[in-house]
Amino acid sequence: MNTEILQQVIADQKLMVARKSRGIPRNTNIERHLKSDMISVISGVRRSGKSTLTLQLADNYPSFHFITFDDERLINFTVNDFNAMLIEMKRNADARTIVMDEIQEVPGWERFVRRLHDEGYKVIITGSNAKLLSSELATHLTGRYLKTELFPFSFVEYLNFMKIDQAIKTSDNIALILTAFDEFILHGGFPEYLKSNDQEVLKRVYDDIVYRDLIVRFGIRNVNGFKNLAQYIFTNFTSETGYLPLAKLLGFNSATSIKEYLNILSEGYLIFEVTKYDFSLKRQYTSNRKIYVIDNGLRSVVAFRTSADMGRLLENTVFLELKRRGNDVWFYKSKGNQEADFLINPTQPELIQVCYDLQNPKTRQREISSLTVCMQELNLEHGIILTKNDEEVINSGNMVIDVIPVWKWLLLPN
Repeated sequence: MNTEILQQVIADQKLMVARKSRGIPRNTNIERHLKSDMISVISGVRRSGKSTLTLQLADNYPSFHFITFDDERLINFTVNDFNAMLIEMKRNADARTIVMDEIQEVPGWERFVRRLHDEGYKVIITGSNAKLLSSELATHLTGRYLKTELFPFSFVEYLNFMKIDQAIKTSDNIALILTAFDEFILHGGFPEYLKSNDQEVLKRVYDDIVYRDLIVRFGIRNVNGFKNLAQYIFTNFTSETGYLPLAKLLGFNSATSIKEYLNILSEGYLIFEVTKYDFSLKRQYTSNRKIYVIDNGLRSVVAFRTSADMGRLLENTVFLELKRRGNDVWFYKSKGNQEADFLINPTQPELIQVCYDLQNPKTRQREISSLTVCMQELNLEHGIILTKNDEEVINSGNMVIDVIPVWKWLLLPN
């Protein structure tokens, strides 16, 4: 690569870093990265704040080098240019910490990162491609890295951003929290959107991921089919479906294409596939699945609106929080086809049901009955129903169900 352009990029990005706001502290365990000499990996959807988090981390070191490969001037950067980049960085400043942002843009990056680590550098990298990044880490950097997955703002982070103190219990402050929750459910937590309140920001994020990160990177030929599938998923998120029904509905020739495209959407952190919990792994992998999306705000600008939106947005919010807290997540179906929305901690199972409200007697009976049947099958004495506003304790035989407003549950400590 042209040395003069490389020098210009390094100098420009150094100035950008000096001017860049460090934002609000994120609810991640940044201390474990500081206590370790291992490679720090921050992964997550594009524009979720990975660069800001890496700078918050890097600021704890005496000095650091920074480069983001999400720069059009580096479009021809290859693995062979890494050493020249390192030389230019050393000429610019003496630092033993190196931050490399959106590193998945450079094929073969992992060998250079391994060399830096072996030479005693503290290396911090970010990436927006879930499985590609994971496979490269597993192949070349096993035992050498700590990984943190970053999502758009949680509700706690949203309140911090809005400067609302959740610890204040006055009626006026609770009213502020409830109003903020209504906004959070609809508009999600992408930091850049919250700064501008401009939905075009979310549309650009979605287009960048779908076109640049996925269609171009994976060489997708059936562009319209891929876009239609993504929009269908974003419209019908949280619903149970299967590869074959989706293929028939959307006019694909095979269920295999649907599976491949859903995997690609997952790699871009746009969606998450959740399978039914089953003691048979074969049945678990071949069963239908439910699909959740990365952010309610992103969903709202992409999808067609339906009458079921608020319930789905509430369920998606709960799913994202379970993932933020580091849980593997399944849904559970009883032998009689009763369903619990979420199962976590399979060694000591916890069941969580999400329902917009329990005011309608038929809805109340259905939700409680479904959860208690699933609890009985798993020999559980405690379950949770999360709602928009309802709060109570339900006793059913030897079982106890806590009904908790989602906003309160989101504020509970992990």
